[in-house]
Amino acid sequence: MQVKTNEVFGGTKNRAGWFNIIFNKLGALLALILLMVALGIASPYFFALRNLLNIAQQLAINALVAFGMLLAILTAGIDLSVGSVLALSISISSILIVNVGINSVVGIFLGLLTGTLCGMINGLLLTKFHLPHPFIATLGMMNVARGIALIITKSSPISGFPEWIQFIGSGSVGPIPTSFLLVLVTVCIFHYFLTRTSTGRYIYAVGGNLEAAKLSGINTDRVLVIVYSISGFMAAVAGVVLMGRVNATYPLAGLLYEMDAIAAVIMGGASFMGGIGTIWGTLIGAMIIAVIRNGLNLLGVPPDVQTVVIGSVIITAVYFDVLRRRQNEKLSKQTYYEMMS
Repeated sequence: MQVKTNEVFGGTKNRAGWFNIIFNKLGALLALILLMVALGIASPYFFALRNLLNIAQQLAINALVAFGMLLAILTAGIDLSVGSVLALSISISSILIVNVGINSVVGIFLGLLTGTLCGMINGLLLTKFHLPHPFIATLGMMNVARGIALIITKSSPISGFPEWIQFIGSGSVGPIPTSFLLVLVTVCIFHYFLTRTSTGRYIYAVGGNLEAAKLSGINTDRVLVIVYSISGFMAAVAGVVLMGRVNATYPLAGLLYEMDAIAAVIMGGASFMGGIGTIWGTLIGAMIIAVIRNGLNLLGVPPDVQTVVIGSVIITAVYFDVLRRRQNEKLSKQTYYEMMS
């Protein structure tokens, strides 16, 4: 009986292991490879070196925003304010640099600080003012930050930044875009932060089970404030890349960026329920979004149709998240029943 139980249990573990590897771990990467192969067949220009470098540059802004969004989703939350925080941060930087004449390094630093403070306010609204869900706090910040950006810029663009800022957004080191190198460095930092530090492990714990995390002695309020502060900071960093790329800022910058960021995180294997997700998966998710947009452009698909396609991709990604959770729950129940039989 014991041998039979072990054999059955071992079979279930093997099935669960293969499902976990193929569907959870490699699903996003396989989707990216298949998508690139399909677009390569559909367009002879897709695998041209110039086009691939263009994709690398295009994905940078969404990837940087998505990295911050990942932390919020890992805690079973969400940050709808990232696009507006991006706009407010670069608006403040551009006013200080161009209109006031302050040193550009100081101006960029104050813009990054603005993004961080906006994120911190989101975290405090959630933890100290006990708003019922991050959706409420960040939705409010989305409107407040956008409104302030429109007010202080008088709804007008500002242009003319130093070369070093333009280098971040549109320059390159050899053939590699500077913005993509920034993404790679950020990925490595986030990987270390999430896997090698206590705060990173606490983020997963909070998302996995908030009450259990509290009972284990984790200061969950502190963790959430850190998470949303980092999310605001990353939105501001993405804003600097945008400033450099177009050599201008405008108060409507970052509009709906939160949608692409959420799609990248979920397509990268993270779960809206929290506690599941990796920084590498989010990078792959951002690559998928960039490849889709690039491929649609190469195929001559109109922008309005592209919006429909991206919306459909978001719905599909969320649906796969639901399927993934159901399958994991099913395998867990099978394992439990077979152990008890």
